[in-house]
Amino acid sequence: MKPTKPSRGRPRQNEITEGQMRALDELSAAIDRNGIAPTMTELGEKLGITAASTHQLVLQLERKGYVRRQPRKARSLRVVRRPSQSIESMVSVPLVGVVKAGPAMLAEENRMGEIMVASDLVARGQCFALTISGDSMKDADMRDGDVVIVRRQLIAESGEIVVAMIDDEATVKRLETNDGSIRLLPENRKYKPIVVQPDSDFRVLGKVIGVSRKYER
Repeated sequence: MKPTKPSRGRPRQNEITEGQMRALDELSAAIDRNGIAPTMTELGEKLGITAASTHQLVLQLERKGYVRRQPRKARSLRVVRRPSQSIESMVSVPLVGVVKAGPAMLAEENRMGEIMVASDLVARGQCFALTISGDSMKDADMRDGDVVIVRRQLIAESGEIVVAMIDDEATVKRLETNDGSIRLLPENRKYKPIVVQPDSDFRVLGKVIGVSRKYER
């Protein structure tokens, strides 16, 4: 009896091609840089392909669970996981409490634990993690109990999602600056923007660069 040839079959669903990996990298970099996802045209220009081809790549990444978007919401695409990585490519980031903690929340003694994240996510600068409290950012896909990864920085650009301190209370919101005025915008229509008054004790603690739902407290 002749030996049967091994069946090639279809590739495993979670495998990622070189083209998909490039799209994932460019998408992640654009969100990190601008605070929002690029359009398919913008992403296609970075990849050197058409918007239609880019759309197909993103659909494949979405089916495989690497990216997620909010239905009927523009520029809501975000990276939710990366291809499997070895432990050597992971680093620990301190978990320092919930977002509404006080001004000393970043102190060493207030660490609640650690969370492991991909080293390429936190390659540029010192980072920390905070647990989201409340639903004011739910339309940015940041829900109550999620853990956000934050890069420490004192300056952020308008449109970026930041952790900011206002009069001894921390909050996660989208920063808006216009002609010297500062507002912190929620991503939930139930909540009103926070207008930062000139006499408020206001400072940016860092920029949100990632979200995790897998950390168990």
